[in-house]
Order: sequence, then C-alpha cells, then structure tokens
Amino acid sequence: MEAKLYVGNLPYSTGDAELQTLFSQAGTVKSAQVIKDRVSGRSKGFGFVEMSTPDEAQAAISKFNGQDFNGRALTVNLARPREERPGGFRGGGRRQGGDREGRRDY
Repeated sequence: MEAKLYVGNLPYSTGDAELQTLFSQAGTVKSAQVIKDRVSGRSKGFGFVEMSTPDEAQAAISKFNGQDFNGRALTVNLARPREERPGGFRGGGRRQGGDREGRRDY
C-alpha cells in the first residue's frame, strides 16, 4: 500500500525529477510531482511524493521534515485527502445573485 506525502516550502526552482531523486534516499518513490500554477506554469513551492510503503513514508518524514534543501527548511507530512470546495467546482469566484449586470441577452 502506497503512502502519499505533502512536501512544502520547496525552492521554486525544484522540478519533479529533483524531488523524486531526493526522496528516493528514503525508499522507493512511486511518483513525485511539484504543483505548478495553471496560468504561469511556475512552481507553487509545494508538491506530493508517493512512497511504496507506509514505512518508507514514515522514514521520509523523519529524514526530511525540517531539513535544509537548497536553503529552505522542508515541511514533510502525510498528505490529507483533498477537501471539497463550495460550489462543486474549482476556481473562479462566480458572482451570486439574479442580476445580469454587464451581460447582454442575444
């Protein structure tokens, strides 16, 4: 059974391959992904690493949480399930209400 880790406070220059290489020091990495901004494509400074076993995940937490990585102290812990956002969709602050200001009916 795999275990997914949240990795925070990553340097913005870190890529997926570098994250995978780092965490392979603690065990077998199934996947590593740095989260990027949809518009700019730049790193958001955090990512997720999926380790092969819960024991390897715990070893990675012990090894890397609080450790310096390229000048930044990493935050590493078990990833929590994604929370549902209000409205049932992601992004975009849609205006509530019945008025249609700024819209034209065709």
